Amino acid sequence: MRFPFRRSLLIASLAVSLAAPLSGAEVPAPEPVQPPSGLSEARYAAVRQGIVAAERMAAAHGHRRRADVLRAMADPARRFLFFDGRDGGRAAEVFGDPATAERVAVLVPGSDTSLDRYGRLRSGASALHEELGGRAAVVAWLGYRTPGTYEAALLTPGRADTAAPALRALVDELGPARVSLLCHSYGAVVCGRAAPDLGGVANIVLFGAPGTGTAAPLRTQAPVWAARAGGDWIARVPHARFELPFVTLGLGLDPVDPAAGTRVFPAGDGGHSDYLRPGSPALRAIARIVSGDA
Repeated sequence: MRFPFRRSLLIASLAVSLAAPLSGAEVPAPEPVQPPSGLSEARYAAVRQGIVAAERMAAAHGHRRRADVLRAMADPARRFLFFDGRDGGRAAEVFGDPATAERVAVLVPGSDTSLDRYGRLRSGASALHEELGGRAAVVAWLGYRTPGTYEAALLTPGRADTAAPALRALVDELGPARVSLLCHSYGAVVCGRAAPDLGGVANIVLFGAPGTGTAAPLRTQAPVWAARAGGDWIARVPHARFELPFVTLGLGLDPVDPAAGTRVFPAGDGGHSDYLRPGSPALRAIARIVSGDA
C-alpha cells in the first residue's frame, strides 16, 4: 500500500520525539513587563520597554538573530499588547486600533511559530489588515508555545489545551461580539479547544487545519467557517483520534468534513502557508467573513 510522504513524516516525527525529545539552548530573556491594562498608548510603551530589555539581553549573550528580531519589534511604529521572550517567546502585535475598530480579527498561528520565526505571522496579519481597511484591526497572537514539526506535541491537543485560557482572556478583553478568530493549522486546534467558553464571538474561521481538537462539531454559538486550499499537504494528514492511557493522540474531526457542520468556503489552489498571501482567494474570502460581507 502506498503511504503518503507527509503521513510517513508525521509518524516518524512522533516516533523520534517520543524516543528522544529535541532540546536546544533557550535564549535568555528577562521577566516579562506587567503593562497597564486597557488598549492604550501607555500599555504599548510599557511592552516596548520589555522588548528593548530582551533585545539587550539577547545581544549580550551573543544571540544575534534573536536580538535582530527584537530590535525590529521595538520600533516605535509597532505596538504590542504583551511580550514575553522566554520559552520560544509570546507576543501579540496589533495592526490598526483595536480600541476603536468596528471589527477585530485575531490571528492564531500554528506549528513552528516563535519569535525567531515571527515574520510569516506578521506578514499574514499585515496583509489581512490591508485587505480589511481602516475600520478593522488585526491582532497577531503568538500567545502559546507552538509545537515544532518534529515534536510529539504536534499530534496531540495538549499544547492547545494550555493555550486556550490565554486566548479566551484576550477575546474577553477585546469584546467578543466584534472578534473573529482566524485559526491556521494547529491554531485551529487551539480555537477548537477554546470554543465552548469564548462567549459570543462573531466568527471562528479554521483554515489549513489538521483537525478541530474534538471528535464532534464545535460547541459554540458562533458561525464556524472552514477552508482547505487545493495545494495544502494537510489534506493527507489522518483525522483519527485515540485515547491512550496518558495522552490523546490525534487532532479530531476534519473541519471541512460535512460531519463538522462548518460553513466551507473556497480557498484557491495555494499551499499550506499561502492562505494570507496578498491577493489570494483565501485572503479575500477571510476578509469578507471578518467584515460581515460573506
